[in-house]
Amino acid sequence: MSDFYPMGRDPVQRPPQWPYDGGSFQAEHVGYEFDSERDQPMRPSTAPPEVVMAELAGPPPRSRARFVVPLVLLILTIISTFVAAGGLGNPWDGLKYSVCVMAILLSHEMGHFLQALRYRAPATLPFFLPMPFSPVGTFGAVIAMDTRRLDRRALFDIGATGPLAGLVPTIVFTVVGLQQSQVVSAARIPGVMELGEPLLFTWLTRLIHGPLPEGYTVMLGPMAFAGWVGLLITALNLIPIGQLDGGHILYALLGRKANTVGMFLLLGAIVAVVIAGYWGWLIMIFLLGLLGPEHPPTANDRAPLGALRIILGWLMLAFIIVGFTPEPFKLFPQS
Repeated sequence: MSDFYPMGRDPVQRPPQWPYDGGSFQAEHVGYEFDSERDQPMRPSTAPPEVVMAELAGPPPRSRARFVVPLVLLILTIISTFVAAGGLGNPWDGLKYSVCVMAILLSHEMGHFLQALRYRAPATLPFFLPMPFSPVGTFGAVIAMDTRRLDRRALFDIGATGPLAGLVPTIVFTVVGLQQSQVVSAARIPGVMELGEPLLFTWLTRLIHGPLPEGYTVMLGPMAFAGWVGLLITALNLIPIGQLDGGHILYALLGRKANTVGMFLLLGAIVAVVIAGYWGWLIMIFLLGLLGPEHPPTANDRAPLGALRIILGWLMLAFIIVGFTPEPFKLFPQS
């Protein structure tokens, strides 16, 4: 059992990052920066020392709301994804799509949650976001956590692990789902929706089905559609703005320069939406603007990342190129 309680009711009342081992306090460590990987002081800090007083205490009382709200949202998201895939008319397809999408979202959020436990960052359970009356049935999922006391290495690990964990079932469901999907005539039927294809999805389709004859396309089954949704959600989360996963990664790579990059990216997204007429992205742009394009500083922005994390970070941000599609849905008019 851990002495740290990441789901405490009050995020301010929590044990310090240096766990007390019962020994004497080392006065010479005051004013040193903390190294999250080695759990020990790293080097003298140039910032004014911060004294944190703590006392030994048991776990804070647990509120039922912290479990009831995520559970209710989980059930509602399962229902909304089931209905979105036509589950009321074809329960098997609805169930298959719902299970696959929820597995992708759960893998993504548990990647964040387990890393938060590792670095002792206070975190909530995943909040799944149902989106009824939509083609996908969900707006994704979020976890609230306090990362202000982490260094940039811990921030990178927490931000990167979620998309990586969610990408594993996404690729599996995409490949298996495409194998189960059928090649059909590409005649445009009024009122039928066509999906925009990210580059990665197009490559996998050609790998499995080969070059399609002119006038033909692949009719996606529920599992392949879930994989397509997983690619879109992963790409959106990796947008390097604010406190999205991509924002965490970019801040870990560039420090406070990432805030300038995020501001220009948000302005560029607004211009692109207006010029290209992709009005469906206005809600997301509004939310990004509401949350702000800036990322709060970590407790230690100078903690070393190492070459592997730096390479992995840029590769993950580059995933947007192959995983994102600017026009996910195209609905052909009735006449």
